[in-house]
Amino acid sequence: MTLDCIALIGFGEAGGILASDLAAKGVAVQVYDRLLDNPTQRPALETKATNAGVRLCDSAAEAIAGAALVISAVTAGSALDVAKTAARTLQPGQLFMDINSVAPATKQAAAETIDAAGGRYVDAAVMAPVPPKRLQTPILLGGRDAAELSAALNACGFATCVVADEIGVASAIKMCRSVMIKGLEALTTECLRTAQHYGAETEVLASLHKSFPSMGWDAELPHYLISRVAEHGRRRAEEMEEVAETVRAAGIEPQMSQAIVQTQRGLVGAIAARGLRYIDLEPFDWQHLDALLRAGPSD
Repeated sequence: MTLDCIALIGFGEAGGILASDLAAKGVAVQVYDRLLDNPTQRPALETKATNAGVRLCDSAAEAIAGAALVISAVTAGSALDVAKTAARTLQPGQLFMDINSVAPATKQAAAETIDAAGGRYVDAAVMAPVPPKRLQTPILLGGRDAAELSAALNACGFATCVVADEIGVASAIKMCRSVMIKGLEALTTECLRTAQHYGAETEVLASLHKSFPSMGWDAELPHYLISRVAEHGRRRAEEMEEVAETVRAAGIEPQMSQAIVQTQRGLVGAIAARGLRYIDLEPFDWQHLDALLRAGPSD
């Protein structure tokens, strides 16, 4: 299989990086993002596409046309809708790789939709933040066409591996991991903002570093973990709602997952209520953010 033309639905952080790196390797990349329908956001996307060397399309159907592979890289809440939209356009044999962080049941429903249209669905789970390693970010694949696609993707510079022939296993691995990773972000946010209130943050961080000296509690880790909530909390909250469904389907009450949703969404809401944007907070410092959120309206 040769991936000479790839369509990307979703041109956000992950989609933008994948599109740019693929284009740099000589792959023809066709991109659609629903934000193109917003006149105020379209110019920025046009500039981003030009800089990335990809073709910006006015619809998902236009992006999908002629592509050997369609990659869906949208938010968790839009993942199934995108699969349904793509199914109306996909030609028999076209591959659809769903890298969205959603529950196994959501992936299975999307697969049924794509399969019914004659397409070939592959479950994909992105196992680390995309920006540091870009195309080399570890991705787990599942589905009957996963092995064939994995070989083709790795030839383009990806770092994929196949974990199952059935749909949902790769997604389950990601969902279970997210309980821990997004939970650590939420716990750090709640812990340190509370410690800051009592003037105890220095001692708390020293204690955490003593207990877990290899993690970086005395350096950048707290800033990084809370920055992920501040920048991506809305998207992460959507993902954690899918995680909660995954946990519930296993017969376990998702008490921690639901609390993580509230903390992730809560920090983003507090930032927005203060009229701030993440770009206003760079370079990010969690103590500076906490001070801004605690400041009175006239400060």
